[in-house]
Amino acid sequence: MPKFAEAATALKELGSPLLMAKIDAERYPKVASTLEIKGFPTLLLFVNGTSQPYTGGFSAEELVIWARKKTGVPIIRISSDAEARHFLKKHTMFVVGVFEKFEGPDYDEFTKAAEMDNEIQFVETNNAEFAKHLFPDFKPTRLFLGLVKSEPEKYTDYEGIFSTDGILQFLDDNKFPLTTVLTELNAARVYSNTNKLQVLIIAEPDDFKKLVEPLQDVARKFKSKIMFIFVDIREENLAKPFLSMVGLEESKDSVVVSFNYSSSLKYLLESDTTPTSIEDFCSGLLSGTVSPYYKSQPIPDNKNMSILTVVGKTFDELILNSPENILLEIYTPWCINCETTSKQMEKLAKHFKGLDNLIFARIDASLNEHPKLQVDDYPTLLFYLADDKTNPIPLPTKSSTKELAALINKNLKEYSREIRDEL
Repeated sequence: MPKFAEAATALKELGSPLLMAKIDAERYPKVASTLEIKGFPTLLLFVNGTSQPYTGGFSAEELVIWARKKTGVPIIRISSDAEARHFLKKHTMFVVGVFEKFEGPDYDEFTKAAEMDNEIQFVETNNAEFAKHLFPDFKPTRLFLGLVKSEPEKYTDYEGIFSTDGILQFLDDNKFPLTTVLTELNAARVYSNTNKLQVLIIAEPDDFKKLVEPLQDVARKFKSKIMFIFVDIREENLAKPFLSMVGLEESKDSVVVSFNYSSSLKYLLESDTTPTSIEDFCSGLLSGTVSPYYKSQPIPDNKNMSILTVVGKTFDELILNSPENILLEIYTPWCINCETTSKQMEKLAKHFKGLDNLIFARIDASLNEHPKLQVDDYPTLLFYLADDKTNPIPLPTKSSTKELAALINKNLKEYSREIRDEL
């Protein structure tokens, strides 16, 4: 809310006709319901009564840039030295375009890119002196475009042809630092940047400092394909969701992990965290030689157990490669109905004790994963026939113990009949 108020003041000073307003959804729930508000804060831009969701960042500067671009001011023109100096006081990141005339095909492509980009302020000038103020590395030329940031790689000039797609791709490749520090303020921008692989280094700040300089060189090599992100392991709200996805919530050591949002796969660097190991990890990600990572608890001792405990690492051995029929219970600790099903499993294991070709097993799906185990509902009971482990039979978890016993017997008899028919 303070950033929203700050943005409102800035827009007023800029002479923007945009009205900024806020509403308490708890006090006026009918309004929130009409607008189909799902979470807070929600920002909406209304133009002629039609709303569109806000998609920018949450700093005052980002709010102002997005609002102005959506209301007809995608580019700021610099016509004096004073304007250039004033602009630099207000903006830490921007695109500067230098043209002889503000017309023609190249200028049209620049304008289209400014309208399509929602995050970065575009500025234009036709004066070399003003351009030097904005972009000190500027060398006088007929046509120029550069990106200015507050990070160590502050000035980056565009070397491609002036096309909308080319300019937008250039910005996408360069708008973040070589290594982005994840914060509450930039999290939305980082999470939405899913067109690149993301490699996260989750570590103590002191440990990251030892890596940061050599890591810049690694990040530069993969700049167009991989986004490098540092997450402070002490920031639970930021670090813990990522650590839990790889089952390392309690880790005190540095963790390097990558997420491919298009395939929903994750990858973990399972060697020491060094610049060389990170570079090899990234090369493997791009070449496809790094295997996806699946969570697993340590392998338990199942000796003399009536119900085997399966973990991610033993799923192949105990389930898919087992010559026996198996009833597998899939549960999670937070599942309300799982306790009832677990008690039924205990009774069923006791009832069928001594039957050589039937094994009972269970797996905690919150801590263990396997590519062949894709379950969305808990608890789930799957019956794996000895001769067909690729098509497990789901058993209804709302059945009574007696009904489940009958279903097990039915499946065992059908399996035995198939064996006899084959003989």
